[in-house]
Amino acid sequence: MIGSVAASPARQAVSAASRVVVKVGSSSLTTAAGGLDRSRLDALVDAVAARCAAGSQVVLVSSGAIAAGLAPLGVTRRPRDLATQQAAASVGQLALAHAYAHSFGRFSLTVGQVLLTADDVVRRSHYRNAQRTFSRLLALGAVPVVNENDTVATEEIRFGDNDRLAALVAHLVGADALFLLSDVDALYDGDPRQPGAQRVTEVAGASDVDGVRAGSVGSSGLGTGGMASKLAAARLAASAGIPVLLAGAADAARALSTADVGTAFAVTGPRLSARRFWLGHAADATGRLVLDDGAVAAVVGRRRSLLAAGITGVEGAFEAGDVVELVDLSGHVVARGVVGFDAAELPALIGRKTSDLPAEQRREVVHADDLVPLQA
Repeated sequence: MIGSVAASPARQAVSAASRVVVKVGSSSLTTAAGGLDRSRLDALVDAVAARCAAGSQVVLVSSGAIAAGLAPLGVTRRPRDLATQQAAASVGQLALAHAYAHSFGRFSLTVGQVLLTADDVVRRSHYRNAQRTFSRLLALGAVPVVNENDTVATEEIRFGDNDRLAALVAHLVGADALFLLSDVDALYDGDPRQPGAQRVTEVAGASDVDGVRAGSVGSSGLGTGGMASKLAAARLAASAGIPVLLAGAADAARALSTADVGTAFAVTGPRLSARRFWLGHAADATGRLVLDDGAVAAVVGRRRSLLAAGITGVEGAFEAGDVVELVDLSGHVVARGVVGFDAAELPALIGRKTSDLPAEQRREVVHADDLVPLQA
């Protein structure tokens, strides 16, 4: 839907939310040459502190560590090699944490730094530990400031961008809303720097973004997300029961109060339990099971367990208890779940009725309780 901003149910939901996650991008906190822009950081903190004073609990997911470390190290542009990025992050994390502690201190608010890698949400035990840490910080009245742990993350275990991290954290902490703040004031159906691009004010479902052409990189060159990652993160959160407001960081005060700016994403799916969300969106899949049409209908349409009879192919090296993707005959992922057999066992079982299997193998390949259908 393209038009004027109105007090939609989605905007009312994010405005009234009691626990929120706010994500801000590098370009909204740093200068083009690197280093923190203290005035813009203070403006963001002013808006967050006002939301806290109104009674909400706030988790802040903040980019900016690598960008903040460039100028102190004499690096003039964002490095491409991982080692220099990690070095910049190690310097920038200190500067960023100090700046937030000082700025929130103006409102007598305590800041707790939480550095995460993708491993912390991929591994179930780490996921639960992170939940407990956030819960205790919020109960003690602190504002958790979250960032990817760029100093140790490798290419293999990176989130890729803090927009996806924010969506994962929003569900992990049980947030009632997610705010994605950047240097772009809303979602547009094309490049907002080009004439004719129109603002998309409300997204109620997938059809509302069918015509949107979202770029893959940020305009400033300092961030890694861009509008494509923000759109993906917003849709991920909305599909898991969390309304989203995408707005400009310059409009943070209005976004976090009246929510009458930017683009609002309405909830498109039910709120999942922490375990089912982890299965569907956070866990690392180690293999694939190819399903025939009847099995897809049973698993997705009727939420049934996956049986050996409905499997046509097995891909990957996995063990019983691992998370695998379930795909249709065209290769589209339709669900994820915890597999009950090793990969080496399944080729002899696929396509066979349960009654035809040996007694010790007459069980579900993926039980319905350990299976999460995914939206297209």
